[in-house]
Amino acid sequence: MEEKQHDHLSYGSDYHYLPVTSLESGDIHEVASDVAGYTVQIVNICFVGMPGQEGWVLVDAGMPGSADAIIEAAERRFGSGKKPAAIVLTHGHFDHVGAIVELIRHWNVPVYAHLAEMPYLTGQESYPEPDPSVDSGLVAKMSPLFPVRPIQLGEYIHTLPEDGSIPYLPHWKWLHTPGHTGGHISLFRERDRVLIAGDAFVTVKQESLYKVFTQEREMNGPPKYLTTDWEAARQSVRKLEALKPRAVITGHGMPMQDEELEKQLATLAEHFNEMAMPH
Repeated sequence: MEEKQHDHLSYGSDYHYLPVTSLESGDIHEVASDVAGYTVQIVNICFVGMPGQEGWVLVDAGMPGSADAIIEAAERRFGSGKKPAAIVLTHGHFDHVGAIVELIRHWNVPVYAHLAEMPYLTGQESYPEPDPSVDSGLVAKMSPLFPVRPIQLGEYIHTLPEDGSIPYLPHWKWLHTPGHTGGHISLFRERDRVLIAGDAFVTVKQESLYKVFTQEREMNGPPKYLTTDWEAARQSVRKLEALKPRAVITGHGMPMQDEELEKQLATLAEHFNEMAMPH
């Protein structure tokens, strides 16, 4: 029966390995004892849970072709055979779901996302085509090569609870932070103000191949070439800035903490149009 269920899982027909990477690929960066970002080529996934323990949660699922690296990193952190309780998706873009089918097959765990992302995760609807004209950077120029067709997660995909709670993460809440996509979410833990922002904002100039490679840390809005609603994106940054996070892991770039995060996020919220929006 399980094999038949797995047969329903598939990627979009345009999914393929992308030969882009950064100097940080393969590295783990902790922002709390139980929260760490793991860099997969040019994107960050998150491990939430105490190292060595059961019941941890994976946030996002990396680049196409990265499943083996993610499983290996998870086993190093939590122990061999200790699978996650669930996978939570900030959104369904290819670089955040690129290994999801292999991870479901390996771990046989549920996946959670916002209701508005469901068409892209159940084979119904493609994302809008990337816009290479938003920036002169090489990643922006490469963006027409990026997969946008829907994936199919079948009965493994579930809608996040409407009350903001996150299954298997009792101290965390999800916040709807649309703009980059319609159903984009971020995850926040009030007790230590740790934020997993997804692509609501990022800490690298994601349009620039050189800056993506070097991971030079600087606050930016969501990746421009795939962002669809700039007014919603601006409001989402304001919503996250109002939380006064003390540490953040973003979908792209290195973690940021304390005074550096407070100052740069406040500046981005205040000057979003100049700093983030395509000219």
